[in-house]
Amino acid sequence: MVAEHVERADDPKAALAAIRVVGADTFAPHLLGDAVLHPQDAAAVTQSFALFPPPVNTPDAPPAGAAEPWLVAWRDWATATLLARLTGAEAGTALAPRPTGAPVLTDDDSDRSDTDWQRWSVRMGQLSPLALPGLEGPVHTAARAAPLALARGATRAVLRRDFPTAARITRWLALLGAEGTRLPLDPVPLLEHLRLHGGGPRLGLDVAIARRLLGGETA
Repeated sequence: MVAEHVERADDPKAALAAIRVVGADTFAPHLLGDAVLHPQDAAAVTQSFALFPPPVNTPDAPPAGAAEPWLVAWRDWATATLLARLTGAEAGTALAPRPTGAPVLTDDDSDRSDTDWQRWSVRMGQLSPLALPGLEGPVHTAARAAPLALARGATRAVLRRDFPTAARITRWLALLGAEGTRLPLDPVPLLEHLRLHGGGPRLGLDVAIARRLLGGETA
């Protein structure tokens, strides 16, 4: 599927850039369904890294470093890690080394990044491509430690009609639910609401992945 996308594209370079943007979610059909990752597809993902390589050095976590490069580094790590695991080439993780740190949630009023639940949940939503089986790290530990903050963040985003953010945060709730964590809210009707009232391919993908994580049909 991925290789065919590149081969049929009028601009193969743009098609490879799209793979980098979709990132780890490229592997969702293989992780959550019965699709087989063909060698040509794996080669296309590898080629996307060769054409658009990540920085050599991993950026510092906020607040010591800028947020966006750090978020991109985490998403790149997720893609490289799943590529390596699905192809049996563990050395493939060298395509994007794992960054340090995770979004920090505290109850104080310090000026550290992501301290309150509103900012923290948005930051976790920006890392939603990591909410897939087969990945493990400090970001996942942070999610498991604060299901209530995730639920509050998703609810707040829905009330603000920020449906893309709500879908991204709800992916983490779906992953925790799939792991057996007791959640403060039922994500199933929330996902149905997002499916009906949200829009756009990115939101649709997030909702479909979350529903698959919970054992439902794809959207």
